[in-house]
Amino acid sequence: MRLALIGHGAMGRLVEARARDEGHEVALVLSSRDAANGIAELGERLRGLDMAIDFSVADAVLRNVSACAQAKVPLVEGTTGWSARQSEVERAVEQEGGALVHGANFSVGVQIFYRMVAHAAELFAGLGAYDPFIEEAHHARKRDAPSGTAIRLRDILSSRFGDSVSVASTRAGHIPGTHRVGFDSAADQITLTHTARSREGFASGALLAAGWLRGRQGIYDFSDVMDEILNERMKLS
Repeated sequence: MRLALIGHGAMGRLVEARARDEGHEVALVLSSRDAANGIAELGERLRGLDMAIDFSVADAVLRNVSACAQAKVPLVEGTTGWSARQSEVERAVEQEGGALVHGANFSVGVQIFYRMVAHAAELFAGLGAYDPFIEEAHHARKRDAPSGTAIRLRDILSSRFGDSVSVASTRAGHIPGTHRVGFDSAADQITLTHTARSREGFASGALLAAGWLRGRQGIYDFSDVMDEILNERMKLS
């Protein structure tokens, strides 16, 4: 694929290296210096490419999505913290017949973790004696709190336990992304934990989503990508 990378921070550089290792051509890299570009100008630079992957900043997401949609370039949106503008983002894609995969977390391991938490919630909710909670910790540079992953975990638990699920967030030092889901009772406590050792998993997941999105239209969550891939692999096993 001929790729555009939007955002050239730590994640953008990691996706770039991973993409080249997988044999993709990184044809366009847009950094913070390109932030002043309008939608039309950005769209012209994107036109003709196979795919764009965005790990930039929340304030730029609507512009980036709009430019990709107008340029007919499918987009993998890895930036978090823009959920308040989700309806605008979706409208921009739908108006142009574009294609978008977005997700709170592009780690394949986290996608499995979501499914483990959902199954655990189903089991514990049936007992009635356990209260769920979420604890998440990240490095001091991460801006959104709670994280998009924690919000997704809260939504999963809320479907079984209601809207009072507690989320505690820590931002300090160089903590790798850590999410802990617990079920607490008077008798005992059970916890499930996912700890990211590096950003490699996010880059791999973003490129996996890019390959899946090619040739499609519409708006998808990364969980939709994983559902289809996991279902196909289960059929083959």
